[in-house]
Amino acid sequence: MYKSKKEVTHLYFAQSNWFLAAKGKNFFKFNVFQRYIENFDWDKAITSLLQTLGSLVLVSLLFFIVNFVGKRLIRRGFESRKKSNNQHLSENRKATIFTLSQNIFHYAILFFYLYAVLSILGIPVGTLITGAGILSVALGLGAQGFVTDIVTGFFILLEEQFSVGEYVKLGAVQGTIHAIGLRTTQILGYDGTLHFVPNRSITIVSNFSRNDMRALIDIRVDPNKDINQMERIISQVNDRLTPQYSEITIPPQILGTVDPGNGTLVVRVTIYTKNGAQGSIQREFLAAYLAALSEAGFEIPAAPINLE
Repeated sequence: MYKSKKEVTHLYFAQSNWFLAAKGKNFFKFNVFQRYIENFDWDKAITSLLQTLGSLVLVSLLFFIVNFVGKRLIRRGFESRKKSNNQHLSENRKATIFTLSQNIFHYAILFFYLYAVLSILGIPVGTLITGAGILSVALGLGAQGFVTDIVTGFFILLEEQFSVGEYVKLGAVQGTIHAIGLRTTQILGYDGTLHFVPNRSITIVSNFSRNDMRALIDIRVDPNKDINQMERIISQVNDRLTPQYSEITIPPQILGTVDPGNGTLVVRVTIYTKNGAQGSIQREFLAAYLAALSEAGFEIPAAPINLE
């Protein structure tokens, strides 16, 4: 299809106008950028940049010195505590508290350092803190138990409620402390079971390893024999066995005839020992009592013998 001369002329001028318009726009943009460069205050910008960099360097140097000195003081404090040979703090507890103290100090310094840097850069810290506060509330609701575990674990370590190797009872769980953490406490039971107890569930701590423990032995009375003779035999066993056990802190004491409340009479003996030794000493003395009484002709009733 052929176009007339008039149509060709009209198309030529339309394309020319479009080219000139596009060229004018580019020229306008270049002109605006050129004016911005010419009117830009380079002295002020360079001065502001140097001031900002100088402030960042000074703040970084200041916080570096504070962080270094603070950690040195924490380390020196714990080293002096070690030299004092404090027997109430185990090495595991000292290491845990030392690491925890350093981490708390480190993150506190890091928080204030970031706050200072953002303030120097002109970033609205208040708005960021508000947003972080909302996020923290949301996370706190989901991690409430986790935070409670850590806080409780910290106070367990701080108050020295128990140490690794001690025999304790935490609620329904009883055994030897295997490990202490900020979130859980590990207890090794009688049968070798390793219990992981969340620290937030620890409400009552019964520590059997801090003071001397009592071994209580009740031996039922033979109604056909003299009770005084029975006590003399028990006393002879005590005199013979007591020097053999250095774990005994208070020698065996015969409390006499006692009614345990089940309609029977028993001769009660108490022995105080170092913590952890009460079980073995109780068994050894009980076996010696029974052997000596049987040899003397006593017939111990078949009812259960009370051991506490």
